[in-house]
Amino acid sequence: MKKLVIVESPSKSKTIKQYLGDDFEVLSSKGHIRDLAISGVGGLGLDIENNFEPRYTVIKEKTKVVKELKDAVKNSSEIYLATDPDREGEAISWHLQEILDIGDLPTQRVIFNEITKTAVLKAFNEPRGIDFDLVSSQETRRILDRIIGFKLSKLLQNKIKSKSAGRVQSVALKIIVDKEKEINAFDEEEYWKIKSLFENFEAELTKIDSKKAELRNEKETDTILNKLDQDFLISTIEKKSRKRATKLPFITSTLQQEAANKLNFSSQKTMLIAQKLYEGIDLENETVGLITYMRTDSVRLSDEFIKPTYDFIKSEFGEEYASKPRKVKKSANSQDAHEAVRPTSVKYIPSEIKKNLSKDEFLLYELIYSRTLAYFMKPALINATSVVLENQGTEFRATAQELAFDGYLKVYGKYEKFEAKELPELTEGSKITAQSIDKSQHFTQPPARYSEAKLIKEMEELGIGRPSTYSQTISTLKARKYIAIKEKKFFPSEQGILTVEKLEEFFSQIISIDYTARMEKVLDEISLGNESQTKIISQFYNSFIPMVEEANESMEKIAPKVTGEECPQCGHDMVFRSSRYGTFEACSNYPTCKYIKPQDVIKEEPVKTGVKCTKCGVGEIVERTAGKGRNKGKTFYACDNFPKCKNILFGKPTGEICPECGALIIEDSKGEFICQETKKCGYKK
Repeated sequence: MKKLVIVESPSKSKTIKQYLGDDFEVLSSKGHIRDLAISGVGGLGLDIENNFEPRYTVIKEKTKVVKELKDAVKNSSEIYLATDPDREGEAISWHLQEILDIGDLPTQRVIFNEITKTAVLKAFNEPRGIDFDLVSSQETRRILDRIIGFKLSKLLQNKIKSKSAGRVQSVALKIIVDKEKEINAFDEEEYWKIKSLFENFEAELTKIDSKKAELRNEKETDTILNKLDQDFLISTIEKKSRKRATKLPFITSTLQQEAANKLNFSSQKTMLIAQKLYEGIDLENETVGLITYMRTDSVRLSDEFIKPTYDFIKSEFGEEYASKPRKVKKSANSQDAHEAVRPTSVKYIPSEIKKNLSKDEFLLYELIYSRTLAYFMKPALINATSVVLENQGTEFRATAQELAFDGYLKVYGKYEKFEAKELPELTEGSKITAQSIDKSQHFTQPPARYSEAKLIKEMEELGIGRPSTYSQTISTLKARKYIAIKEKKFFPSEQGILTVEKLEEFFSQIISIDYTARMEKVLDEISLGNESQTKIISQFYNSFIPMVEEANESMEKIAPKVTGEECPQCGHDMVFRSSRYGTFEACSNYPTCKYIKPQDVIKEEPVKTGVKCTKCGVGEIVERTAGKGRNKGKTFYACDNFPKCKNILFGKPTGEICPECGALIIEDSKGEFICQETKKCGYKK
């Protein structure tokens, strides 16, 4: 009988199987196999009267997978649960142990931060049991999210037609809405600048009578201009050397930010590609994970990685570039459970394995590889020159900089440009004549809206959510149409603003930055065994439910929009209503009058999604509304290259590619992100 190893991903199982040999059978659960049931009070899947005991049920799509795993257990001598090394992975292992009828079979948990032969074999030599504190932390998070999600979503759907709400989702939306309010409240202020232009450089006015220059209007500016001469005295020339520090290795959030800024990747795309790099890439003679686990908030590196990488820097770039990694203080919000996101070995040089990677895989791997090497290199050294020029009680300043030593920019200069700026040879105490002295009008600018990278940075700094939640949170806000993206910036929709306003009115204690950040710390305490799951859930439930009841009573229900026509049967106003099949016109006197206007579905031109069809490679996926048949009025997605391509999706395309089969990832009617070919592939995020 073989030893059975269970992981989440088929790709991961393929890689690990090569390392373990014929004595092992490696199978995949394809993610979570159980979730909270939708039975009990409010469909929460909780036994409220019995200490909020959760009730679980097998996910419908995983019935076949569970049966296959149970059959495999019957023919196994030992069980190894090798799911991901985080709370979700720990919970999946526990669910597997609970449901697979393992009985008295020896069952052990193995964890590894990277999928390489050395790391995997070491993990199997050092197994442990299930960490029930980690499981409890994940379970608490899931229960809290279920209570908030079910109760608030149902309330908002009924009252204001918003699709959903969530513990982290709604706070992220609030951050975006608050920024929009700040922008709308902004009053621009006028200010002026004066610059003196010389033969091959320019200087800007910085001081007037030894005070900071602040010119608020043209009159003030002209007063200064009128008293200036064309001749300037070079009063001081100051030269300094400064260091530009090396960059820390990536954690999940900084990887998402840098990939967005430098590669134009969405956070969702970054995580999908990183997952593939982690689980295994086919090289010439082996399948190997190229990066460590990509969900982490620690910049720590293992001793086993530090020495060979330090030696590699010395060998490849010279002794003068090599630097032992500096010690970094642990972040207050960091769990420090894993290493930073790094290459599993410096021997996998991006340029040498480029042919084994897709274009996007190469770009992301090269970024991770370069960032990690940069951490082992000395700072860049910059020579800076500052020149002060005096003229009638005013001071002008000109600056220059040159790169004296490139340091870590030797490998990271592709992503972090240095712009040299020159000044001519100048002599302190001498005079120089300006070719012209010019004024220019300016206005203060409102705060910038959030880009995806900046929102992730803000959430991280505020302690909102965890690295693994950022991508999904942003994807949900997009899918719910709470935000729109214009020029890579987030704009809240009217529905998004309304949602936040109502949540702030009735749930300000729960949907707040401080509360959500505190809850993350509480979940950490549960994972360490320092806090009680039952106590936390009970306290939350008993304070939250009265808020829901009050909102149900007091929140005003938004009336449907009037069409401008009268009902031909009873004379009441006709209104627009929505269903899962689309928008239609009906009598406002429902249910007394059930009149619905014939040809009720409002037909629209196909809506472009910007997602390329993966089947034909030519067309674009567009949103359509079925005009006839049993699906009349139902929204679906299809290739606009019809009839040459008959690719149809009954879920919204995300634009991401399934790491298992290359088909499109779609959002189904349950709000879950799955592979388009779900019956064949079964991949689920």
